[in-house]
Amino acid sequence: MDNDFLSVLTLNLRFGLADDGANSWDLRKEIFPALLAKYREDFMGFQEANDFQIKFIDNILTEYNFIGKRSPAPVFWQNNVIFYKKTWDCVFHEHFFLSPTPFIPSRLSGSRWPRQCTMGIFQNREHRVILINTHFDFNAAVQRESAGIIMNRLARLPLDLPVIIVGDFNAVPQSPCYMLFTEGNGDMPILKDAFSKPFPGTHHGFTGNTNGDYIDWILFRGNLKLQDKRTIHDKFSGKYPSDHFPVSAIFSWEQDV
Repeated sequence: MDNDFLSVLTLNLRFGLADDGANSWDLRKEIFPALLAKYREDFMGFQEANDFQIKFIDNILTEYNFIGKRSPAPVFWQNNVIFYKKTWDCVFHEHFFLSPTPFIPSRLSGSRWPRQCTMGIFQNREHRVILINTHFDFNAAVQRESAGIIMNRLARLPLDLPVIIVGDFNAVPQSPCYMLFTEGNGDMPILKDAFSKPFPGTHHGFTGNTNGDYIDWILFRGNLKLQDKRTIHDKFSGKYPSDHFPVSAIFSWEQDV
């Protein structure tokens, strides 16, 4: 991608050990080379990824590196991983749990699973950007607390850097966590959504139904100007890549002030 633009993609891969019958990972994985050849963005955030899924995608994206992988991964472990183009250098990164003990495998009270976040600062010859990838649990109060944890950790990084947050939030735009990100609490700069009403459906349960909930977001702030966004409905060899649609956006850089 041109240095004047930055592109991102987010996708919940769907847990690779799930009993999904005809949509199981072993039957879906062969379409990922076609998907990632057609939509090869600067940054890609994947959620709900088992170690063997990450390894498979890493073998496809040979010109990419990644952050956020736990190795060796316990059985049933799910990572949130950011892949990034080698023209970008990662100058800082951390992978933490959405819990009171972020660097110990743990969960918030009320959270069904130990939810995680991957955060990095990336730079090329002209720009720096903070990329964040996460996956929220289901309870609204837990989701809002998770958003607060991310915003608090983000506050430790330089406030002048542009920020992009991608992920599966298991929440819709009327939710408390969305409001915290996009309306704030007075302490941190707010984020914008790459999409607006009417929001697209992003979860479809392998049906292809485009009227599902909008739970996969691309949020941003700083000197970024949205140029394009899309929800990817493509099938490859008759199959959808996941039970979520991939979501992507392209940004240009506004002049520094």
